Amino acid sequence: MTEWTTKLRYLPYNQWPQSQLDDIKYKISKSHWRLGYHIQPTTGLLNDPNGFSYYNNQWHLFYQSFPYGPVHGLKSWDHLTSDDLVHWKDNGIAIYADTKNDSQGAYSGSAIVSDDQLFIVYTGNVRDESWVRHPKQIGAVMNENNEIKKISEPLINEPRAGYTDHFRDPQIIEHDNKFYIILGAQKTDKTGHVLVYEADKVTGPWSFKTELHFTNEEMGYMVECPNLVFINNQPVLIFCPQGISKSILDYHNIYPNAYVIGESFDWDTFTFINPSKLHNLDDGFDVYATQAFNSPDGRALCVSWIGLPEIEYPTDVEGWAHCYSLVKELKINNGKLYQLPVVENKKLELNKFTTDKISAQSKLKINVPANNDATVSIISDRNDQFKITFDSKNGKIVVDRSKFGQNFAQAYGESRLTEVDTNKDITAVLYFDNTVFELFINDGEKVITGRLFPTGTEFFVKSDNADVESIQLDKIN
Repeated sequence: MTEWTTKLRYLPYNQWPQSQLDDIKYKISKSHWRLGYHIQPTTGLLNDPNGFSYYNNQWHLFYQSFPYGPVHGLKSWDHLTSDDLVHWKDNGIAIYADTKNDSQGAYSGSAIVSDDQLFIVYTGNVRDESWVRHPKQIGAVMNENNEIKKISEPLINEPRAGYTDHFRDPQIIEHDNKFYIILGAQKTDKTGHVLVYEADKVTGPWSFKTELHFTNEEMGYMVECPNLVFINNQPVLIFCPQGISKSILDYHNIYPNAYVIGESFDWDTFTFINPSKLHNLDDGFDVYATQAFNSPDGRALCVSWIGLPEIEYPTDVEGWAHCYSLVKELKINNGKLYQLPVVENKKLELNKFTTDKISAQSKLKINVPANNDATVSIISDRNDQFKITFDSKNGKIVVDRSKFGQNFAQAYGESRLTEVDTNKDITAVLYFDNTVFELFINDGEKVITGRLFPTGTEFFVKSDNADVESIQLDKIN
């Protein structure tokens, strides 16, 4: 195992020997933990989704990358493109940490189409000789040939007075011919906030406008990855409030990914009108740093990082870590946020399984009648067991991964519970992809996502009191 010193983590890419990548690629070639239809890194670390957008008749998505190991080091942006939100082409690294404004990493950000170009804004990580952080919000422009040119001067050069160096993850949006940047920030009293900057042009000048007003609750010590989208004119904020009290938001992961919905939105004051209480975006184990945007086809789309900060994953020993969720469409129904994989994912479907044996790339359609107890399990040839328990009488669904292969992050629990209406039928769709699962309950009313690391390589479905249809999905990676 590599000893990941700070010096090694921040070694410039041109100083790494090719043998480092070759070694990781060799380990990956022997791995039985790689994924069939989820986005995963070529090598090393895949971190936050960035720059999710539609430009030049293609979908674009970038991922935070450190290709030389499964750790947080000198970050770059790897560029993915797609014609259908399902099949993604990896175009390699598009943004390097190679200027004075991002010398210790090109951190998270977003993108917007403006003047026939894709305008990108991201946080440049800069450290001085004492390793004190000086975050800068950087602009860049991508043309129709996917060539990116950075703007030489930062859009926002430093944190606002009264705030610390935790000042990052800009989302850029447009409204009424004005542009806004929404940022996660921390005040000097160590409380988390979301700030709003405005400009008449994407290139600036940018000036502070206000805080985003979306709750009266305290948001812990830092808000990461704020994303503001609109669904039928209702505002939805998806964000990661680190250190938030569990009396405000009941969560079990090391850090939560949350959302809040407003009845309407005041653009003058950036205020949610009658905001909901806070909810977990995902009731599972491993979702964080979700990025969402309003696409030009009218849908609100998002993709989630299936990975958590500060958690070791079993694939670390193979030199790679993490993946992304399927692209999901967001809808509001009866005041609740619903998430379902985009309809384009039907392209993955091949044939129905006629026995209880399934492949490592499968989709299970599950129906549980009202007032029933039921279980659905995936069991491997090495007796790994992933179990879902349904109690439709009391409206409870429990997912248990404690007996499925290699355990990890046990300090944060090995089962998760979510609740739905009592005394009603429950429908669920489980996407299984070897080492990741996404469970969508009642058409996306609730979602439970997590990683699994089996010891076996063949899989079987066992069900009790549930109607299960198993469908083989295409392996496209």
